[in-house]
Amino acid sequence: MKTDMSYSAVMGRKNEIMKKAVGIDYSVFELGGMRFDYERMMHEAGYSLEEIEKIQSMTGVGNTPLLELRNITKLARKMAPAGYGARIFIKDEACNPSGSFKARRAATAVYHAKKLGYKGVIAATSGNYGAAVASQAAMHGLRCIIVQECYDSRMVGQPEILEKQRACEAYGAEVVQLSVGPELFYTFLCLLEETGYFNASLYTPFGIAGVETLGFELARQCKLSLGKFPEAVLITHAGGGNVTGTARGLMKAGAENTKVIGASVDLTGLHMASDKDFNRKSFTTGHTGFGLPFATWPDRADVPRNAARPLRYLDRYVLVKQGEVFYMTEALASLEGLERGPAGNTSLTAAFAVAQEMHEDEIIVVQETEYTGAGKHPMPQLNFARSNGIEILYGDPDKEIPGKNIIFPDHPSRIKIRDFDLRKAKISFIKNCISTYKPESISEEEIQFIASETKMEVSGVLSVLQEIGMPLQA
Repeated sequence: MKTDMSYSAVMGRKNEIMKKAVGIDYSVFELGGMRFDYERMMHEAGYSLEEIEKIQSMTGVGNTPLLELRNITKLARKMAPAGYGARIFIKDEACNPSGSFKARRAATAVYHAKKLGYKGVIAATSGNYGAAVASQAAMHGLRCIIVQECYDSRMVGQPEILEKQRACEAYGAEVVQLSVGPELFYTFLCLLEETGYFNASLYTPFGIAGVETLGFELARQCKLSLGKFPEAVLITHAGGGNVTGTARGLMKAGAENTKVIGASVDLTGLHMASDKDFNRKSFTTGHTGFGLPFATWPDRADVPRNAARPLRYLDRYVLVKQGEVFYMTEALASLEGLERGPAGNTSLTAAFAVAQEMHEDEIIVVQETEYTGAGKHPMPQLNFARSNGIEILYGDPDKEIPGKNIIFPDHPSRIKIRDFDLRKAKISFIKNCISTYKPESISEEEIQFIASETKMEVSGVLSVLQEIGMPLQA
């Protein structure tokens, strides 16, 4: 009998398809309703830190250098009050085989696929992860398919995504390119079912655990060379895996007091699923279109339970503007001799401003860089923006309107951060739990679960539940 490949039929089989493609029975971690055992899932379905270090070392992943940005630090101190301006360091993840920290996630995912006997791997991503999976698949002798959301309905592609297509194909992967819309997940499911390949999801326990080595390494490097852990680590926040894995690695290294700060490009007003908006954003990752939805509801991912849960770990969440990130990208190249791509420079931009709030004897680490070139470089991005009718201006970045203009700061003192109220994100998460699972009342166990998920005190959770009128169990 022929399998029904209609959209509704395939979406109806998604849990069955995913279970076969990931090799994890997520049901064993469920505790009923909204609750599941996160730490048990990470322990039993992942790998230990020592195992991951060994897996990554097999393909030259990890142990990247920690570099001090002396000239950018000097510039920050000129903008800061006397005695302020923390030392800024950067973890140069562009030194990984595929040119980004995503190699850490891909190394564990592809290793796991080969260990389980899969013949190939598939990943749905328009970002650096596709190149990382393709690179690791080539090293392990596995076939690879990358599914990209690449074009608008006019078949016009965003230059950064097209560059990543080039990188994936260079590593021998087949790239399936789609226009923006719901067909991405449908096509992804069809390919998983047809090929029987492994789903190298960004959001599996072993994928997130792959990033733990990044946090662990930078904490250890700071301790050994500088005599202490960093006071703050700046992390570009998109889907949440970068924040989650790095924070867990910091904790495993003993850096319990290091502040975890997420940073995203402010693209407020541009909708991720809008065909009209698709090519009007100059950043394809590390922006609010990913950062906020994934923080407030992680389980929107391609696995039943997302191992990336940023609200568990974020101490602060800040936003920067597109023009500011382009400015700092050029500053990194001209002041430090490092030409790197846009995603890591999002957190560098935030670090430049945050450092000015910190004392000069404190340490702030930007935890990633990425490779640049072709469509990832500022010039093709800005030329593409102009072709879409977006003005390129100099002045006050606070006046930037995503999709209408990009405003370069006319002086480095203009670069600043805009704090996003994490409590708002936590309230949204709680509301999403209630709307998804529809409990008539909230139990004590569910309150404890929400407290862990949101890094809140129980009293804070109770306060929110009272605000939204959710009754407690007697």
